[in-house]
Amino acid sequence: MAPTSLAEFRILPGVDEAVRRLKAAGFLIVIATNQPDVRNGITSKTAMEAMHAEIRKRMPIDDIMICLHNDADNCSCRKPKPGLLLEAAAKHGIDLKSSYFVGDRWKDVHAGNAAGCRTIFVDYGYVQDQSAEADETVASLAEAADFILARDAQP
Repeated sequence: MAPTSLAEFRILPGVDEAVRRLKAAGFLIVIATNQPDVRNGITSKTAMEAMHAEIRKRMPIDDIMICLHNDADNCSCRKPKPGLLLEAAAKHGIDLKSSYFVGDRWKDVHAGNAAGCRTIFVDYGYVQDQSAEADETVASLAEAADFILARDAQP
């Protein structure tokens, strides 16, 4: 269940260190997030912004791209559509084909694949209604960072 307030919000163990390692290696760190609970009135926009501020305070994040729509809106920015990634690429000059998109939901993997990114699925064991074909599957963001850093170091 997604947090609805800053009091409920938790950053998983190892995430902040993994992000710092990737940033230190020169990666641009952009979060692309679906936030339908704001649209559906479950979470306030103020609470979402407070959670994002906490993320920015703890980690070197370059940007947070947000889709506030729900599935019924049929927008181009809601994952699994690649709109947020395409917008981030245009905004930051990102070469999506040489980028990694890491996520813990099938919608993340589909969006990354549709945008032409290399995809990494972090399998936290969530029950999901679909599956996705990622380039790599790992058990944590720390493992995803290890994979990216090892692969990026190869000639």
